[in-house]
Amino acid sequence: ESYMGSGFTSARILTKGKFEQKYGRIEARIKLPWGKGLWPAFWMLGADIDTNSWPACGEIDIMEYLGNDPTTVLGTVHGPGYSGGESISKSYSLTNSRFDTDFHIFGIEWGETYLNYYVDGVLYNQVTPEDVTGEWVFNKPFFIILNMAVGGNLPGSPNQDTVFPQEM
Repeated sequence: ESYMGSGFTSARILTKGKFEQKYGRIEARIKLPWGKGLWPAFWMLGADIDTNSWPACGEIDIMEYLGNDPTTVLGTVHGPGYSGGESISKSYSLTNSRFDTDFHIFGIEWGETYLNYYVDGVLYNQVTPEDVTGEWVFNKPFFIILNMAVGGNLPGSPNQDTVFPQEM
């Protein structure tokens, strides 16, 4: 759609004020889009963000994806002392498939001293307090966000080959 001079918009669904979780298994079954400039994610923010700003509130990126690389997703944590370009992140790549051609299950198992990252039941990363360079801020409730961002610093803008509309 055309909006404020742009030929596209982004969208998100969040559970802030409706659902919060501390520990457990959080997962979603998602089929991702494909194209330059697309940046969908399944992530969580500390429910105290209104009084404890980012990155101090904590961020858990269960799945982050750049639409121009349809075989790779990222799992990342951000907190005080390890945010933005200094975040703690690991990628997971498919060898014989793509994230835009089939549904996949992205999830974490979250305990007091660990975050385990999964794609289709395969554990590919674990983050513990020993891995962070600052405070471990993952011992409180977080809310969930599903978003389909278009553009931004990490993926850049869509190009002439990016097909619209897209969905996640």
